[in-house]
Amino acid sequence: MPATPPGAERRFRPEVQGLRAVAVLLVLVYHLNPALLPGGYVGVDVFFVISGFLITSLLYREATAHGRVSIRGFYVRRVRRLLPAATVVLLGTGVLSFFVLPITRLTDTAWQLAASALYVENLYLARQAVDYLASDTPPSPVQHFWSLSVEEQFYVVWPLLFAVWALTRRRWRTTARALTVLLGSVLVLSFACSVVLTSQESASAYFLPTTRAWELAVGGLLAVGLAHGSLPERVRAPLGWLGLAAVVASAVAYDDATPFPGWAAALPVLGAAAVIAAEQGSGRLTASALLGTAPARWVGDVSYSLYLWHWPLIVFALVLTGRDGLGPLDTVVVAGLSVLLAWATKVWVEDPVRDRGLVRSGRSALAVATAGMVSVAAVGGAAYLQVDRSGSVTFDPSVHTGPAAIGRSADSEGEWTYPSPVRAEDDLPLLYDDDCQASKEDSDPASAQCVYGAEDAGTTVAVVGDSHSAQWFPALHEMAEERDWRLFLYTKSSCAFTDTMTADAEGGAYEECREWNRGVVEEFAELAPDLVFTSSSTTSRPFGAETIEEGKTAIAEGMHRLWRDVAEVSGPIVAIRDTPRHQRDVVECVSANLDQPERCEVSEGEAFEHADPQEEAVLALGDEAHMLDLSDRFCVDGACPAVIGNVMIYRDAGHITETYIRLLAHDLGSRLDRALS
Repeated sequence: MPATPPGAERRFRPEVQGLRAVAVLLVLVYHLNPALLPGGYVGVDVFFVISGFLITSLLYREATAHGRVSIRGFYVRRVRRLLPAATVVLLGTGVLSFFVLPITRLTDTAWQLAASALYVENLYLARQAVDYLASDTPPSPVQHFWSLSVEEQFYVVWPLLFAVWALTRRRWRTTARALTVLLGSVLVLSFACSVVLTSQESASAYFLPTTRAWELAVGGLLAVGLAHGSLPERVRAPLGWLGLAAVVASAVAYDDATPFPGWAAALPVLGAAAVIAAEQGSGRLTASALLGTAPARWVGDVSYSLYLWHWPLIVFALVLTGRDGLGPLDTVVVAGLSVLLAWATKVWVEDPVRDRGLVRSGRSALAVATAGMVSVAAVGGAAYLQVDRSGSVTFDPSVHTGPAAIGRSADSEGEWTYPSPVRAEDDLPLLYDDDCQASKEDSDPASAQCVYGAEDAGTTVAVVGDSHSAQWFPALHEMAEERDWRLFLYTKSSCAFTDTMTADAEGGAYEECREWNRGVVEEFAELAPDLVFTSSSTTSRPFGAETIEEGKTAIAEGMHRLWRDVAEVSGPIVAIRDTPRHQRDVVECVSANLDQPERCEVSEGEAFEHADPQEEAVLALGDEAHMLDLSDRFCVDGACPAVIGNVMIYRDAGHITETYIRLLAHDLGSRLDRALS
């Protein structure tokens, strides 16, 4: 049997347990009140380093002591350590969701329960982050399982690397240096991927295993290094304090605008690694001595369950209070309840399973894992069925009259709302199913163009702009069929039809939008449309604008420049004034007030808080442009309701349902005729 490397025999590290406490407290404070620790999310990165260190220590010890790695044994330990508490939290959260969450959020919660149970929650959230239609989805009570998913995906590959190295070590005397090169390669490739993807698409990069693997690999390389010796005593104490300071500094200095993970993640990751590398010093005035105190170790002991419980409690508290953030009393209650549930879960779930050896064999681990997944899937399925039953409303033109009901009373208002609030977010224009809405990455309109109508149609009509232009497609499509139009679509997510450089969702320069718009002008030179429709959200922001008024002026000037070029090669330009916006989740509000949907209306002043820069552009262009204002079909007597004529107006805070827009086809057509006459 090979000799055990120096330092490999040590198992329990009290200062590492204390570092766990720091990590979970950073996350807890950040979620309870982001203003206190705007970068507290780095606690997750500290967890990754700790997990990489501890798991690699175990694998390296096994490989060097026994000449092999038991993959089955590895996963038995993972199931025994993680699954019981995770299953309890998922089941409890799923059941509570029935009673606490609005029914409009149950579908997404059901899917995320399943994704969390299967440890693919991070991939679900990464897809949702780049899905423009889902980017504003309210947080689910289990989305924090993304970090556990990253770890488990990492551990699909990591033990295999050690198993291969152990095999080559037996046969060809491969040294630890070869293992270090192998693990280092994972670290370098993952870090490069993190930097590149974070600069391109930080929203999805945040959740991907490829952008996070290097953080666990840092802990892994540290474990291999410390197995062969410790750092000199004279450097360990200052290194520990520097590491702890780096972690805390990143939690204070970073915020939600920091591109992350990328380069920024290096500070908390290396800080955590420094604390671990410092080990236990000989003096009392060391970071390890502080982290090794009884209170720190106790919090570290319950850190896993505390992490699992705190987030669903926060989400439920926000729903129950109806506020965007927790008040001081709410914060104390949620924090206290989180700690209490974490302690109870550790004592009554984690410890019994671990200490009594209830999961020992691969068969028992598989049985426990399967039972947990099936149980969670059953709860999620029940939630999904509840939503399905609540959404079964059929469109009836005699009941669902929409804007035709303006000015006259309606019976059963709200009770027969179509689409049902639980289906409103899916009431989308056909163009989304046809993949005709260009994504952020698209910059060539010729490659994303969609055409509707007969080839021999008498009139060529183009539609250009962002999603607020695309939302008018149902009405324009009906008009195209009635008026013999050939309809060309050039719509792109978050891309107002202006020559001004706008900002993307992360605040960076939206260069793809400007390239797209200039490409549209080139397309129009060849297409020569008889009529051009456009609309855009009033929330579009110029890149670098310091004030709202400055931004509005810049957008309007860019529209005028671009539209002037279009007018030289096309017929009239018709701008549709942007639709009213709500500042809260109007769909959730209607689902909670079906009998009194008027509770969800907002004042016209609030709904049109931002002036529409299209108005300035139309005035500047003169007779070649026209403005259509259908505000009176959304707002009545100074108020903008959520439901008119038993039809749900909104599918989210700023977009109109396909049904309501389609019912506006006659109004849009008549006002177009008046404008062009």
